[in-house]
Formats: sequence, structure tokens, C-alpha cells
Amino acid sequence: MALHLIKLCVGADSIEDLRDWVAHRAMTAIAAGLEPHSVHTTRMVPKRTEDLLAGGSLYWVIKGQVQARQKLNAIETFTDAEGIGRCNLVLAPEVVETACQPRRAFQGWRYLDEKDVPRDLSSLGGGSSEMPVELKRELAELGLL
Repeated sequence: MALHLIKLCVGADSIEDLRDWVAHRAMTAIAAGLEPHSVHTTRMVPKRTEDLLAGGSLYWVIKGQVQARQKLNAIETFTDAEGIGRCNLVLAPEVVETACQPRRAFQGWRYLDEKDVPRDLSSLGGGSSEMPVELKRELAELGLL
């Protein structure tokens, strides 16, 4: 069973903001002759990397709701110029929209078990991915999405 991470998407007001950022990072990687990807740097290194890389994703909390995820491709540790250990989460370039799931603010990242992840909107069908964010949020709060 895959293990996932969850993190606040600081600076993004919408999934479109996140997608724009990811597209920019992917284009930068392509320009450098690399496979398209984005990287998110954190200070804490996950201890359960094997479980995370066995199909795990990074779930993004935007405006108090889990709204999207990106597949984890790699976890790379390094030491920065100040001698502080850091971690790059190497993410697939595709941002997958999920059913909204309320989350309180927290610092850093947290592990997220498979049983607790929101479903991908594409798996729900019925045009749910085209719904306005406010409607998705309200349906999620009612337990209907």
C-alpha cells in the first residue's frame, strides 16, 4: 500500500496557480535537457522513502482544502550552502485534481495513508472536474463529493 505526503501549497490561490508554477518548472527542466518535472524543497527528509516511492503522491492543500496531487518520482537529499540538510521532492509534471477535502493549516509536510486520500476527480466522472471550486468545496463539506 502506497504512502503519501500532504503539504500546504503556500503562495497558490488556486489549482491554476499551481499548474502555472509546475508548467514553468517543467519547461525549465526541458530547457536544461532534463525530463519534465518540478521540484519542491523541504528541510525535513521523509524516513519512509521506500513506501513513498512505491506509488505515492504529494497532496496539495490550497485555501484550506486538499485540491490536487502530484506523483512523487524521487526524493533527493542534499546539504545547502549554509550546511543545512534539505530534501528535494521530485514531482511528476501532471497536476491531478482531487475531490476537495478540508484541512487545517500545519507546518511542513505530513504522511498521508492511502485510506485517507481524497479521490481523483477524474475517477468520479459526471463532469465534476469542470465544476467551480466553490461548488466542489460545498459538495465535499456535505459529503457528496
